[in-house]
Amino acid sequence: MLRIAPLICILFVVIISCQQQHDAQSIIKKAIDVHGGVAYENKRIEFDFRTFHLVLEQQGGRFRYVRTHRDSSGTLIEEVLTNNGITRSLNGKRQVLDTAQTKKYSNAVNSVAYFVLLPHKLSDQAVLADYAGESQIDGQKYHKVRVRFRAEGGGTDYQDTFFYWFNQQTHTMDYLAYSEGGPRFRKAINPQTVDGIRFQDYINYKGDADDTTSIGNYDRRYEARQLPELSRIEQKNIRVTVIP
Repeated sequence: MLRIAPLICILFVVIISCQQQHDAQSIIKKAIDVHGGVAYENKRIEFDFRTFHLVLEQQGGRFRYVRTHRDSSGTLIEEVLTNNGITRSLNGKRQVLDTAQTKKYSNAVNSVAYFVLLPHKLSDQAVLADYAGESQIDGQKYHKVRVRFRAEGGGTDYQDTFFYWFNQQTHTMDYLAYSEGGPRFRKAINPQTVDGIRFQDYINYKGDADDTTSIGNYDRRYEARQLPELSRIEQKNIRVTVIP
């Protein structure tokens, strides 16, 4: 019996771990369905973000994100991020980018695309999700999910950790937190549905970079009104069309 006990404990831990992984994936799937599901497939999404115009295309595992804007001199700058990498052009003339520039512009384009396409982006194969417990925010009950990424397919910042809060009643993704570039907590506002896809703006709250509190506890910090508002993340003039 003494030899069996350790095996039972190990089996129990494995069962709990598998159940948590199943719960996290099920929660994410419900959220993706509520936010658009199959409506995301083979679509071109266009919108304005601050001084930039972006076009996001996803089709059969392939993607193409284009960001354009003009600088103070009127130069038209176009950055195109695909599965094959990043290109940058000034008035149609392609630039040669070094390693630092490649990472800088890739991250800049991808970060905007990533947040706009949430929670759909959580279906990527590089995503590693686990259930982090229940939470209550602004009087609503939430499932908290931690997301990390595999090195393969997880991008240059695959070591980042995110937390997402999914409403237990509506299954919408209403809050998220991350630490890359400084700890942040975002609250979804102004939801709108365009051609079957739910888009959200965000209030961006700032955490203290010197604070050792896990971003997974930022729901409590927010409830205690300990996170000052930093900015608003807004997408305007959203258009969705089918990719031919």
